Amino acid sequence: MRAAVSVVSVCWLGAALLAAGRSLPRLRLPYRELLGTNRSILFFGNRGFLGFRSLYLDEYRDRLFIGGKDVLYSLLLDRASMDAKEIYWPPLPGQTEECFQKGKDPGTDCANYIRVLHPYNRTHLLACGTGAFHPVCAFVYVGHRGEHTFSLDPTSVETGRGRCPHEPSRAFASTIIGGELYAGLTADFLGRDPGIFRSTGTRSALRTEVDQRLLNDPKFVAAHLIPDNNDRDNDKAYFFFTEKVVEADSKEHTIVSRVARVCVLVASGRPWASGRNPMVSSPEDVFLLRTKDGKSPEIYALFSTISHVFQGSAVCVYRMADIREVFNGPFAHRESPYHRWGAYEGRVPYPRPGVCPSKTTNQPRRQYGTTKDFPDEVLHFARAHPLMYKLVYPRHRRPLLVKTDLPHRLRQLVVDRVEAEDGQHDVLFLGTDAGSVLKVVVLQKTSSAMTEEVILEELQVFKAPVPITQMEISVKRQTLYVGSSLGVAQVRLHQCETYGTACAECCLARDPYCAWDGTACTRYQPSGKRRYRRQDVRHSNPVHQCLDQNLTVDDFESVEEKVLYGAEDNSTFLECVPRSPQASVQWFVQRPPDEQRDEVKTDERILQTEHGLLFRKLHRHDAGVYYCKTLEHGFTQTVAKTALEVIASEQLAHTFSRERGDEALRLPCPRPWLAPQAPKTWFKDIMHLISSQNVRRVEEYCARLWCGSSRPHHHKSKLAQAKHALAGVDVGKKGRTTKAHSEKNRMPRQAVAT
Repeated sequence: MRAAVSVVSVCWLGAALLAAGRSLPRLRLPYRELLGTNRSILFFGNRGFLGFRSLYLDEYRDRLFIGGKDVLYSLLLDRASMDAKEIYWPPLPGQTEECFQKGKDPGTDCANYIRVLHPYNRTHLLACGTGAFHPVCAFVYVGHRGEHTFSLDPTSVETGRGRCPHEPSRAFASTIIGGELYAGLTADFLGRDPGIFRSTGTRSALRTEVDQRLLNDPKFVAAHLIPDNNDRDNDKAYFFFTEKVVEADSKEHTIVSRVARVCVLVASGRPWASGRNPMVSSPEDVFLLRTKDGKSPEIYALFSTISHVFQGSAVCVYRMADIREVFNGPFAHRESPYHRWGAYEGRVPYPRPGVCPSKTTNQPRRQYGTTKDFPDEVLHFARAHPLMYKLVYPRHRRPLLVKTDLPHRLRQLVVDRVEAEDGQHDVLFLGTDAGSVLKVVVLQKTSSAMTEEVILEELQVFKAPVPITQMEISVKRQTLYVGSSLGVAQVRLHQCETYGTACAECCLARDPYCAWDGTACTRYQPSGKRRYRRQDVRHSNPVHQCLDQNLTVDDFESVEEKVLYGAEDNSTFLECVPRSPQASVQWFVQRPPDEQRDEVKTDERILQTEHGLLFRKLHRHDAGVYYCKTLEHGFTQTVAKTALEVIASEQLAHTFSRERGDEALRLPCPRPWLAPQAPKTWFKDIMHLISSQNVRRVEEYCARLWCGSSRPHHHKSKLAQAKHALAGVDVGKKGRTTKAHSEKNRMPRQAVAT
């Protein structure tokens, strides 16, 4: 087995991060909305805590396999939350205690976390777990297509050393090729024995040599089989990782990004790997966007800075042709550790180090069946020159995507190539360390190599802000599978009706998955009727796309009116959060008996915030009907209508009565709280009760103040009205009560404040 090494250059984040601009998602969907609209389905296991570690999506069998803490699950993709079959697989007796005695945490380390899940043949999976720091592997019978069987073969259980890491969270990468497991990991209890291993198959196990020149504290990210040509003997496994190096002009370790390759069909020999790239960023994830021939995938890599000066993330795209060109280029060479690297200019022995024994290397008089048949000078040269000199640059020598304005770190990446009206677009799904997923499309400018990034959606997949540790995409099912320590979520890639009910809203979304079909925003179908499809991913121009549609949704009567009571000289808040954060907001007011709607003038007393309109001190003439309108790329619509009624100060300080028909409301009880200095006292009591969110206590308090200890039935409507006025709650025209502040963007209740 033989390997040559190259480096993957990061997208030069230092300069790119400084140039990155701020962008907002077109739509933010909170956790509850995803569940409420069936966009997301969650699976937390049958034991209350999943401890998720691994995921394998089997689209052939229509099943999802999940590895967690002491447990394996098999789920049918059609019913992700039902019919889950379970295998309980704890450590062997005594191993948990031994793990604890060696200083490991019994709650987080001393269990069997399933970290390897790979298809082995048509009926079995290979599963490996940490085994409380005693790695263990076994075959799992999953049956044929159409069956839902799931059982672990106890006779197949064997050591997992060199196949699975000891630690539940230590980075590693593995893949099954031809019935053999290729894994990059540290194979000892202390995490000091890194290497690339071949095991599990019928041939003898192999590993890289123990040499820091080859692998120095590596962190493996991904492993993939990528054929170079049609000669299967020349197939190679590519490993993406980082490691520490010390350059000649520095005494400090530098984290560098690497790509290494090993031959996979070699009968024997010694694999080796290393690389060189003096960068200050680290790959978080690697995704291969496969092509039809399988030999030229586009490699998407997600990087994060490790600098304390600035932080950010970037996505770079690499071409396999560029990687192969570096592997076929000059080797790196330096005379000693105190010299700088340079290109090796001497003679390179034949067969060239790094190539596999195949039809390419065989000669009429010299056949190479294995790397053991290679001349000794090839082996000596390979050990002395494990690095390639040139770097691999991303496409266009710049990042595809740069993010510096996010409050969280990007962790996972998958990509879907989508056919749209104006061509193909790659949609990126980026998992964060806050339990959310960003759906992003990067658009290539037609006149230059510049790109524009558009965040289509921000999906809060998990309620708690936990890091997303693995994602798999099913193009067949148009579904994303997202894993975190809490559980696994099945998320639909798109839900076009969420964008709105107007042609302009569908066009403004810029989602390649969605188009206006003449009546609604629906899934774009390339084979659909062209005359009805409206889509503008590149320019988001509703004026051009929706000429025959109404670009002003200004039917004020169709917007539900809310009634808000505010006390004179106190603060009041009118909520209006546009569906799209990219839309601008304007406020208009209509004061009876005028029919005209005037724009609200803001000043130090009236402030316009991201969430609405704040009156710091309410005046009587502020009463009226307020309209919140949004404007985005020429599209205008009214999104909120609020009738503000101002309670005069003397109404709070004097007795009032109101008669309706034959029924009159009287307040015969003593009212010491109506004295001029009293309102603040009872108001603070009310606000204290409201802050406890105990509505019943508020009602009882109001009843005591108004009518003594008991509350007559015919006083109910007045008490409720007073309670709503004090609590800042909207009351609809028909008496229906709705919250003045949404669940998604909760603001302090300030309808009446001192």
